Amino acid sequence: DGRASPSGHGCYTEHPHRIPLFPFPCTRIIIRSPTHTHTNTTTPHLIRSLESCSGGMGGGGAAGDGDGWADQDQGNGGSRGGGEAKRSEIYTYEAGWHIYGMNWSVRRDKKYRLAIASLLEQLVNRVEVVQLDESTGDIAPVLSFDHPFPPTKSMFVPDPQGLRPDLLATSADLLRIWRITDDDAAAPGAADSNNGSVRCNGVGGPAGQQPGVKLCCELNGNRNSDFCGPLTSFDWNDADPRRIGTSSIDTTCTIWDVEREVVDTQLIAHDKEVYDIAWGGAGVFASVSADGSVRVFDLRDKEHSTIIYESSSGGGSNSAATDGGAVLPTPLVRLGWNKQDPRYMATIIMDSPKVVVLDIRYPTLPVVELHRHHAPVNAIAWAPHSSCHICTAGDDSQALIWDLSSMGTGNNSGGNGNGNGNAAAAAAAEGGLDPILAYTAGAEVEQLQWSATQPDWVAIVFANKLQILRV
Repeated sequence: DGRASPSGHGCYTEHPHRIPLFPFPCTRIIIRSPTHTHTNTTTPHLIRSLESCSGGMGGGGAAGDGDGWADQDQGNGGSRGGGEAKRSEIYTYEAGWHIYGMNWSVRRDKKYRLAIASLLEQLVNRVEVVQLDESTGDIAPVLSFDHPFPPTKSMFVPDPQGLRPDLLATSADLLRIWRITDDDAAAPGAADSNNGSVRCNGVGGPAGQQPGVKLCCELNGNRNSDFCGPLTSFDWNDADPRRIGTSSIDTTCTIWDVEREVVDTQLIAHDKEVYDIAWGGAGVFASVSADGSVRVFDLRDKEHSTIIYESSSGGGSNSAATDGGAVLPTPLVRLGWNKQDPRYMATIIMDSPKVVVLDIRYPTLPVVELHRHHAPVNAIAWAPHSSCHICTAGDDSQALIWDLSSMGTGNNSGGNGNGNGNAAAAAAAEGGLDPILAYTAGAEVEQLQWSATQPDWVAIVFANKLQILRV
């Protein structure tokens, strides 16, 4: 039952610098027959298309680092001429390699700590844990180790109080769980045989108090082989930190019990490669796929899923291709679920400059489409402290923050399904929403994360640079 990768012998996408959905060689992929299948409970409907405005903010920006967030005048078509730049706190770290994977530490006793990972077209890649020194304003690596293949995502355990072991998860050919310690106990000598490249790089505190790392486990969802479909993404469950959900190019989503290191559930989630997964609660998750759909799953009913959105339903010129008059789906590559208001989620269409915001109560009809980027969008992040703010970033070198509060005014009172359509129509009549803040980086922004425990801070990566920005 083996299946080759969709791109043939190699697994790099056409634009590997932007969204490495499976950025590593996979000469052999064995796919296990999953435990569950599902049926779709929602039929597709015509999606209202919001026309993009012609005016917008400038694209590439200066060659250097950005100067700070710029306020955007509402109703000016997004023109930078009406915005006035304000100085912000910006801290920059330059790695020795191209950065892709990045995420904030969630622990409150580890402020300004992040993990970054390389995107190198080779077997051996790198992961660094870096820390901002508030007294000097410098970001420095405190831990560095080798990693097999480029990580498609990295996440720290969602444990703000620090009650659990300090864990870091990464996805690539397998899901790996690493344990970070505050001393040398887990430095190279403590690592097991399949993690011999791990080392502490010696940057940080005094001797004997430098962080170390140990590979706790390598989780392979294929019980019948050492090979499995490469993992495109994963998400760690905030409500139940024992659970991690992974997405794979083999069309499956796998729910892991990481404490017992066993598969809790594995199901065929889509008709094509699954590109991202996000939790919406302890037992509910959603995924997006190359089949162009957003699907929501409830672990209490594993035989069914609900289609929330399909890119083939006619959602505008950037959302679908045609073949002899038939509308073909365009892959959806990223998904963000609003933690403050789980009725809302956002998704990215491959090679499209727009972001689609959805209300799960009204499937197939977007709440609004955000059109102010001028090149494909690569990353989205909902504000961790606000239900109506979202940040987007893309190949136009810009990170934009949006206020979506007006989009919910017609829906929060529990009205009928026309609320979303009215809000979307109003936005279209006004030329679409404008962002409230814009930041221009020195190159295409490939990754974006909003700190869950420090909501004033957003982190972005472009080329070989990590920047953390005060909003």
